[in-house]
Amino acid sequence: MAAPLTLVLIVAVTIRAVLFNSFLAELITERVEVVSPLNAWKRVVEGLALLDLGVSPYSGDVFHETPLIIYLFHFVIDYADIVFMIADGITAVALYLAVQDYNKSVFRKQKYALEADRYPHDGLELIRTPKEMYYIPLKVALFYLLNPFTILSCVAKSTCGLNNAVIALFILCTIKGSALLSAIFLALATYQSIYPLTLFAPALLFLLQRLYIPVNLRRPSFWIFTMQYSVMFLGSLCVIVCLSFFLLSSWDFIPSVYGFILSVPDLTPNIGLFWYFFAEMFEHFRLFFICVFQINVFFYTIPLSIKLKEHPVFLMFMQIAIISIFKSYPTVGDIALYMAFLPVWSHLYRFLRNIFLVSCVLLACSALFPVLWHLWIYAGSANSNFYYAITLLFNVGQILLVSDYFYAYLRREHHLTHGLYLKRKDGSEATLVLK
Repeated sequence: MAAPLTLVLIVAVTIRAVLFNSFLAELITERVEVVSPLNAWKRVVEGLALLDLGVSPYSGDVFHETPLIIYLFHFVIDYADIVFMIADGITAVALYLAVQDYNKSVFRKQKYALEADRYPHDGLELIRTPKEMYYIPLKVALFYLLNPFTILSCVAKSTCGLNNAVIALFILCTIKGSALLSAIFLALATYQSIYPLTLFAPALLFLLQRLYIPVNLRRPSFWIFTMQYSVMFLGSLCVIVCLSFFLLSSWDFIPSVYGFILSVPDLTPNIGLFWYFFAEMFEHFRLFFICVFQINVFFYTIPLSIKLKEHPVFLMFMQIAIISIFKSYPTVGDIALYMAFLPVWSHLYRFLRNIFLVSCVLLACSALFPVLWHLWIYAGSANSNFYYAITLLFNVGQILLVSDYFYAYLRREHHLTHGLYLKRKDGSEATLVLK
């Protein structure tokens, strides 16, 4: 499988290199769907200019990236194009290796269940075969590297690509069972944008399930391991934040980065739900609705963790999707990360109810974003309502996509336990209703 992956990487790098050197690069950099006030390359360049002048990059209201990002590009500014291409390559390879390991664990668990005769006879057709699962890691890498959203994000030099690389490495370390590295990369992802904090729950659940202890050793209890992982995570986060302080000799970055993410002061249009709503909001209601909007990302973590406690990798997928929909400054690069996981759930296609409709909605909205932006900003024949209507429809499409996969996953698990063809007590065919 190394040869096809290498070929995909070469094709992906070639496409990006061509676009970097084309007239489209400048146009893509300006697109509000691709960059946001948090991750726009022009703002990084502005922050670097201030840093070179001996002024804090956070002294104005332009730069809102983390100190580690600005110091990274302080040394590699001349090779920025290569850095972003490497970040996409790291993300794809990390996801490839993570899914490869995950498929092995799924196949192993399935084999034990078959040996124990846990599956009903009419549910055996739902069993996944090694042949079916063989190409899934390659498809995941393909879905990420050749996704137009990923390519646009890379060509725009959006720092979202670096965030995706960190999250992909976190997923890889978690699935490999390395608690320390998992905690470090989760801390780094949380440091970058706060919202990955919700990935703590699926990571902990997966590591607890993977904790196979030899016979002669005692297995740590749930609370002891949770405390250990929490200490590793919080310790790593403290070290990273303190390192940022020592680099800048100032805590200015905390309100400028995290305060900016949470309070949403910049209402530049994007593909998220915040900007239009708060542009129209009365100021004395703002704090209440900021809390309501922000809590959406974190609110679903506990109920989903309870429902999917036996399936932490699917829970991870759900949480990444929720972050990309409900975060304050989303871009298409965030969406590309969770869409890369769709081949992993290819066995759910038979249970999806709205996949054709949702696909059409997402494709149509993606095409209409630049059209309605042009009509609003340049032609003057539309207004912000038109653009926000497409934004709402796009996000509704994402929510329908994620909820459809959630429904399909639960339905398949139910059929694996109770059989594919359900019968009532009188022998007639029954209909499954999931509430």
